[in-house]
Amino acid sequence: MEQQSQKPSSTSIMQVGTGFWASKVLLGAVKFELFTKIAEKKLMSAHEIKSSLKLNCTDRNLFDFLDTLTTFGFLEREGLLDTAIYSNNISTDFFLDKKKLTYIGGMLEMQNNRSYDIWSNFEEALLTGRPQSEAKNGENFFETLYSDTVKLKEFMHYMSGLQMENFILLAQSFDFSKYKTLVDIGGSAGLLSLMVAKNHSHMSCISWDLPPVALIANEVIESHQLQDRVKTCCGDFFKDEFPKADIVTMGNVLHDWDEKTKLMLFKKAYDALPDGGVFIAIENVIDDERKMNAGGLLMSLNMLVQTGTGFDYTFADFNIWSEKIGFKSTSIIPLSGPTSAAIAFK
Repeated sequence: MEQQSQKPSSTSIMQVGTGFWASKVLLGAVKFELFTKIAEKKLMSAHEIKSSLKLNCTDRNLFDFLDTLTTFGFLEREGLLDTAIYSNNISTDFFLDKKKLTYIGGMLEMQNNRSYDIWSNFEEALLTGRPQSEAKNGENFFETLYSDTVKLKEFMHYMSGLQMENFILLAQSFDFSKYKTLVDIGGSAGLLSLMVAKNHSHMSCISWDLPPVALIANEVIESHQLQDRVKTCCGDFFKDEFPKADIVTMGNVLHDWDEKTKLMLFKKAYDALPDGGVFIAIENVIDDERKMNAGGLLMSLNMLVQTGTGFDYTFADFNIWSEKIGFKSTSIIPLSGPTSAAIAFK
């Protein structure tokens, strides 16, 4: 039978082209702490939500807002319009209730407060090859960030939200039975170390970052009551050698930098490991054919607008760098969405 010729369709074009509409609906819900308020009461009517969020839009606008979230699967609903009762779904209850330790909304808060405006200058980044963040004015993003406690906390919550599910999956899927110690370079709030320690009682972990981070990270570690096996340690990976450990991890660190800096970090990780040790990078590893992992490619473009020189990479890239530094073999573990754990064995 002759195949029917493919017909042109504008559906995906319009879906992507108007994608920021959907994004702002979710980001707005997170900003209003909608999922947290619903989690407190389990069930809420539209009018209870309107009053709780102090919204002054019409009821029809309110229904459209809540039913858009329902259509996307972020809310569950019984009834319709005036009789509707809303609840969180299993994922929004787990990840978007601000009172839970599994909250990832910090990442979405920063997307709304910072990245949304920076990405509005995406075309300028492509035209000039220059970042559109604070760096375009000659500021060092990380120096500016670490000097402001409020901004630093926001960034750490952003990183926690970005990687929480991936750290949980790594802790559950990688075989830690052969190892005893782990150091997480650029450990931020210490979540990777915490998830590993929580799932593997024989593991002792260090979350290693700059001094201003340690105070905040220690609060998070204490909230998980794992301070006996998860410690903070301070250092600067441009100046200092990494602490010795059986496993060295980096979550969304390598992609911040150019290839020369990536190789420097690979070498420091290699030097910190014993024979048989492991280096694990948790990032949006792009598929080798560069045509499947849209999230990884978008994150790499995010590095353009944020840093100007950073980029995400394929597993083939990771293999080349690993071999150049001296690692014996590599493997990869798919995690959540576009993210994987790229692993190099010494």
